Formats: sequence, C-alpha cells, structure tokens
Amino acid sequence: MTRTLVIGNKNYSSWSMRPWIALKATGIAFDEVMIPLYTGDADKRRILAFTDSGKVPVLVDGDVTIWDSLAIIEYAAERFPKAQLWPDDVAARAHARSVSSEMHSGFAALRSECGMNIHRPVAPKPLSDTAKADIARIQQIWADCRQRYGRTGPYLFGAFSAADAMFAPVVQRFRTYAVELDPISQGYVAVMQALPAVREWTEAALAETLVIPRFETD
Repeated sequence: MTRTLVIGNKNYSSWSMRPWIALKATGIAFDEVMIPLYTGDADKRRILAFTDSGKVPVLVDGDVTIWDSLAIIEYAAERFPKAQLWPDDVAARAHARSVSSEMHSGFAALRSECGMNIHRPVAPKPLSDTAKADIARIQQIWADCRQRYGRTGPYLFGAFSAADAMFAPVVQRFRTYAVELDPISQGYVAVMQALPAVREWTEAALAETLVIPRFETD
C-alpha cells in the first residue's frame, strides 16, 4: 500500500476526520499514520517530513502529496470516481460543493467555542449569538439538502457524499455540547452517528489517552 493518510489525534483533529471519513466510508484503501498534535518539536518534524505546510491531514499517494481536507477529498473523487464522493447530477454536485466549501471556510464562532473534543462529557455550554447563528445556518443547510435530495437516501444528498464527510465533525460537536436541534437535524445526526466509519473514528478517539490541556478548558 503506497497510499497514506497522515492525521492528528482522533479526539481533537476535526480536519483530519473529514478526509478519513470520506475515504473509509467509500472503501478507498489507505494506510494511516497518526502523529499527535502539540506534543513538541519531534512530532512537528514528523509532520514536516510529509508536508512543508506542517499541518495535518496529508494524503501521500505514490509520488503525489495533497494537504488540506477538502483538497484531499477532491483528489480522491477524481482518482476514484466509482466511490461517487460527489453526486452525479450537475446541479446536485454544484450544491454539494457549495455547502462543503461553506463548511470549509466558515462557522468560525462555532469552531472556536465548541472545539472538537470527543471524550468531553456531554453537556451544553453558553454560546455567543454568533455561534448560535452558525448553528442555525448549519441546520438550514441540512434541512434544505434533505428536502431536495432526501427521497433517495438518508444523507445530505441521498447517498453518502463528500458533503457528509465535511460535516462529520459538526455532528460530533453537536453531540458533545448537547446542542438543541430541530427534528430534521436530529435525524441527520442519528444517521451520521450510525455510519460505521463515524463509529470507528469515535471509538478510536475515546480510546486515546493523550490529553491536550489547551483543548480542555470547558
């Protein structure tokens, strides 16, 4: 196997989770290298050996190296078209790319106030109005996708797609911080939590013992 996905801690690394879920859920084979984050210069050098960006995730496929979660997913979609990471329909595919890109670049308040921390005891916390607006917008995205495409399957675009992988860490955040959701979003969260790839990631995250204090403040 020459295809390797380099990731950070499963408990904390939301960006690593996205391509890992995309590859795992669609049956694209890969070797996994986990490099703990924020543990010192030695592990930082290990990441730099894979990419000059110094960040995870990184996919190494033979002599091709791709960094950034969405770039990895786009590469996988081109390299393995049978995985159907994007919808076949042109309009649906454009929609899926749009919501995935919005997830990739947006929702800064939610990310900041509800960091991914899977082993955190499930409990709500006070949130800013900006974070609440982020949550409302995500639910709007999910409801719109489910209304348009829900007849063909339980995921955002019917069948599992890259868009679901991009929102997988949000599902974890909503669970961890006991976010109140509308019925459509509750149903989608349940579907994603039942996805074998998400269950596998979650179980591995809960089994990790490394604690990063900077992410344990709330």
